[in-house]
Amino acid sequence: MPRSDNVYELPHDLPAPADDGACAHLAGLRLPPLLLASTAGRSVDLSRLTGRGVVYCYPRTGRPDRELPTGWNAIPGARGCTPQSCAFRDHYQELRQLGAAEVFGLSTQDSDYQREAVERLRLPFELLSDETLEFAKTLRLPMFEVDGMTLIKRLTLIVRDGAIERVFYPVFPPDANARAVARWLKDART
Repeated sequence: MPRSDNVYELPHDLPAPADDGACAHLAGLRLPPLLLASTAGRSVDLSRLTGRGVVYCYPRTGRPDRELPTGWNAIPGARGCTPQSCAFRDHYQELRQLGAAEVFGLSTQDSDYQREAVERLRLPFELLSDETLEFAKTLRLPMFEVDGMTLIKRLTLIVRDGAIERVFYPVFPPDANARAVARWLKDART
């Protein structure tokens, strides 16, 4: 049985998030022309992406050497950022073959914190920082607060030519999200 504090595994008794309708307005929206800091040391404007891209938004990546936020396992949808990122890592080549020109993870953590995750988890894609919450607030993404942090609820956007084509929300379990995105991309090609 997984330990409840092991960031690489999901506890068996995680509460599932409910669809509260907080993302119903997103499909079809154009992304705002905002620059997001990337773990590759560049700025990314998602509104300028051409073709299809995948942007999975997650609350925060945990680290094995740090405590989880207060009550983290009891917050529906909070736990599972590391397993979700690892699943996108493991499905990265498949997503690219299915037409995803870009794959990004996005959280409110700063790029230095995110760079540690990219290295430790060996992610083949960049993580984007919305540390100022400008992207989240402009799109009215669902958020929650814990331990003085404002975090984005877990969701995934399929973006096509700068507009949101498909939204996955709520995402549960997080480690199955990459497979669901791959299935959708495969179906969208036919």
